[in-house]
Amino acid sequence: MAARLRSAPRRLAAPGRALFAPGMWPPRRIVGESLLSVVFGLLGAGVEALGHSGMVQIVAVGLAAGLLSPLRRALPATVLLVTAAGSVPFDGLTLLVLVAAWSAGRRIDGVGKAVGTFGLVYVLTLGLEVMQELPHFSLAHLVFGTLWLLVAIIVPGLAGRYWSQRRTLTDTLREYNAQLLRERAMIAGQARMRERQRIAQDMHDSLGHQLALIAVHTGALEVDRELTGRQREAVGVLREASVAAMHELREVVGLLRDGTQAPDPADTSRSPAASGADDAAAPSRGVAGIEGLVESSRNAGTAVELRSSGEPRPLLPTADHAAYRIAQEGLTNAHKHAPGAPITIELRYEPDSLVVEVANGPAPETAGTGRSVVSGGQGLTGLGERTRLMGGMVHAGPTADGGFRLAGVLPYTSPEGGVPSPVPGDAATTFVDPTGDFRQQTRAGSLGEGDPVMDGIGLPKELAKAMSRSKTSSGIAIGCGVAALIALLLVIAAVVGGILLLGEADKAMIEPKRYDAVKVGQSEAEVRKQLPQGDSFLTDDLDKGAPPVPEGAKCLSLNSTESGSSWRKDPVFRFCFKEGTLIEKKSFEVRN
Repeated sequence: MAARLRSAPRRLAAPGRALFAPGMWPPRRIVGESLLSVVFGLLGAGVEALGHSGMVQIVAVGLAAGLLSPLRRALPATVLLVTAAGSVPFDGLTLLVLVAAWSAGRRIDGVGKAVGTFGLVYVLTLGLEVMQELPHFSLAHLVFGTLWLLVAIIVPGLAGRYWSQRRTLTDTLREYNAQLLRERAMIAGQARMRERQRIAQDMHDSLGHQLALIAVHTGALEVDRELTGRQREAVGVLREASVAAMHELREVVGLLRDGTQAPDPADTSRSPAASGADDAAAPSRGVAGIEGLVESSRNAGTAVELRSSGEPRPLLPTADHAAYRIAQEGLTNAHKHAPGAPITIELRYEPDSLVVEVANGPAPETAGTGRSVVSGGQGLTGLGERTRLMGGMVHAGPTADGGFRLAGVLPYTSPEGGVPSPVPGDAATTFVDPTGDFRQQTRAGSLGEGDPVMDGIGLPKELAKAMSRSKTSSGIAIGCGVAALIALLLVIAAVVGGILLLGEADKAMIEPKRYDAVKVGQSEAEVRKQLPQGDSFLTDDLDKGAPPVPEGAKCLSLNSTESGSSWRKDPVFRFCFKEGTLIEKKSFEVRN
């Protein structure tokens, strides 16, 4: 399991590259990436156009942004390096840097490789920024460049890597959870099988032995010459009942052992006199065996009538067996609670189900109904559960004439709508676990991006709820930590930037009244004492679009503290000196 956890990031990173191969991307992703490329291309061209670049440069930057966008999935490190370095001379690639950093944080395999890549990109981009501003480089350039690259490259990379690792962990936990559920199901199945085999063995060893003794003794008693014909007939009924009970025990033991035939408990202990009939002649335990039950009751001196209506139809093995059990339970209850009362068994083949009904009249006055009858009270309960599992029902209650009625409704098909199966022990049998249990099912296919983080397949509600709370709390805590880090960096950048801007403003800005106080013809030394030095990055672009400088003069351009005539224009005050004298002062606006 540890090896699987270690290899999970590689297994998730590899498909990202493989999907870039022709024909491997699904249509939905192709459309999404195409639209994203168009968006980045248009944004890059638009941002570049705001800088008054030429048409060729605008088109080139837009095409580069559009091409680099889909490549970030296959070549995350290369795209990040190219995009970050290209964003220094071309502002149109700045927005793509954020997405490329996020994608690189997700897809670069290995912590060392990721740290090396982001470190190289950071240093290279910062170096290009310094080289670009080298003629007018200052501490402010370094601070702003460092903070901007930290926010634009490092923070998205960390966020992307955290998201990727969290998804890797949750997908691995889901896979591990599914494996644990499968193993738990296997262990539970083996435990049930062992318990069934133990019960089957106990039934075989105890009940089988006792039934075999009954069969032997009744067989020997049946041939006793001192018995009358009536007594010999009753003993024969007992012997046949014991042999039938042994066959039923054999069937139950076989079902408990998942369909394997158990050895006949009478094989080793039954005498030839108790043999009765072999397996081929064993009485049926379905609808066909009800006639045998009726005949046995008639032999015991009870008046039993068997009726059948409708066209016989095939039943599921479990329904066929349940019909036999209903008839058997009804006869048993009538013999115990109303001995001597007439009994009627009716089989009605309805269009959708078989109705088995056993009704007896009131017990005769001379039957001794006041005697104590041993009854566990579990027969009807067992029948109700047996029929419920196959989609039927059982009803039991007194009749209007003082008798008792037991009726069962047995459908021809299974609850799932299947057809009758001729194979015993099919999916509908009550001894086989349902195959459609949702707790045993796992999601088919690989775990995609759109899958939930954890669905708690088959977990108890309390455990699933606890895991959900833990997952939510952990995600909120980490998310708040990342947000707090970003907020802290922005606050630091704002404070440091404000301090630097105040210092730079003192070097590069004057109020209009100071401009008005300076007069043409004053000496250069006197004027410069009243004005700041102007060596600031705020005055770097004040000469672009300015009026021509007088021949042979040296000028000092400063920003005004007032606003321009529009948001795209900055007011400028310029002072020109020649041969130690102020020969011109001019106020104008330049495009920002």
